[in-house]
Amino acid sequence: MTPGRLILAATPLGDVRDASPRLAEALAEADVVAAEDTRRFRSLATALGVTPRGRVVSFYEDVEAARLPRLLEALHAGESVVLVTDAGMPSVSDPGFRLVAACVAAELPVTCLPGPSAVTTALALSGLPCDRFCFEGFAPRKPGERTRWLTALRDEPRTAVFFESPHRLASLLADAVSVLGGSRQAAVCRELTKTYEEVKRGTLAELASWAEDGVRGEITVVLSGAAPRAVSVADLVAEVADRVAAGERLKSAAAEVAEAAGVSKKELYDAVLASRVK
Repeated sequence: MTPGRLILAATPLGDVRDASPRLAEALAEADVVAAEDTRRFRSLATALGVTPRGRVVSFYEDVEAARLPRLLEALHAGESVVLVTDAGMPSVSDPGFRLVAACVAAELPVTCLPGPSAVTTALALSGLPCDRFCFEGFAPRKPGERTRWLTALRDEPRTAVFFESPHRLASLLADAVSVLGGSRQAAVCRELTKTYEEVKRGTLAELASWAEDGVRGEITVVLSGAAPRAVSVADLVAEVADRVAAGERLKSAAAEVAEAAGVSKKELYDAVLASRVK
């Protein structure tokens, strides 16, 4: 029997007009629709003028593991399964990863209907560099974990995108000022594609002050990458010496360290030799 296919279907972030014709077609024709919230799914289907012919089952975080066996059975039986979350792309900080991984392990077909994503939408609107970026999911809730997470972003050169609850945004931004400095550029994107969409851009200090009075709606934060630190050749001599002491050849160690730091290989090599004479 030919197996069915899992279809990851992106849904609108807020404006139903962002739904693609392919999404409406897939929802109408699927044998099974696995929805993060079945009520929100039925509202979406109604707005799209779609009457699903297949079964609609809930598929949210607390029931993912329990739902997997039946969904895999349906796929093995040749049925098509469409996975939708409340907004955006399934499995991107939403349910879906476990099901995709299980399908990959079972060599079942998986495809995707591309569409809205808060990550790329916020990144494009932020006004910050988009050529390289990293996605950090949701910011940690506990203060200690959040401080360690922000510390890890201190030297991250790429633009970082992450989600945050409106109730924790002010404390997050205050912590970010303490750890990253108030001058780091960022953007807070609120209610993307919805009636009250707002993108607030500025330094972390400015955004922290703005958020003190409270912010509502779904939040995506975009944080600029760290500026490269100025590194002198003298600072790198000890690093090369440590690598040589660990068994590396001087020439290769000096070349790799110099390349990573963006300094002259010959200058660093000569500096290491000079340090040995002293």
